[in-house]
Amino acid sequence: MNRKARAVWQGTGKEGSGHLTSDSGVLSSTPYSFKTRFENEKGTNPEELIAAAHAGCFTMALAFQLQGAGFTPTELATEAVVSLEQEGSGFAIRKSALTLNANVPGIDRAKFEELARAAEKNCPVSKVLNAEITMEFTLA
Repeated sequence: MNRKARAVWQGTGKEGSGHLTSDSGVLSSTPYSFKTRFENEKGTNPEELIAAAHAGCFTMALAFQLQGAGFTPTELATEAVVSLEQEGSGFAIRKSALTLNANVPGIDRAKFEELARAAEKNCPVSKVLNAEITMEFTLA
């Protein structure tokens, strides 16, 4: 399975701008620039997209872990915070912090943590990130 997205950039790194398009159409000439990345201007940025991918991947992986163990979640809500840090003259992503709020009837805390840690370790986006990945959760 292959998924594609395209980036087009015009101009310099700081003053230029670009747009992102994905084959699914979810991203369709979505703007990105220095200002969307570092100054919170409307648009997206690579770190936000990685955070969305990590949150989505982990949450789905956990749903499969729970299903395999015989549990059906009422809701799994995950936030991922990806940290972009200065590294020499450039930048690096060094951390993705997952915060999970879960409602899973009938599961005890130890079993839930076992399954959540397995999902954290084994989701494909976690595997591709060369960064520290942390996870915190609350279980209702």
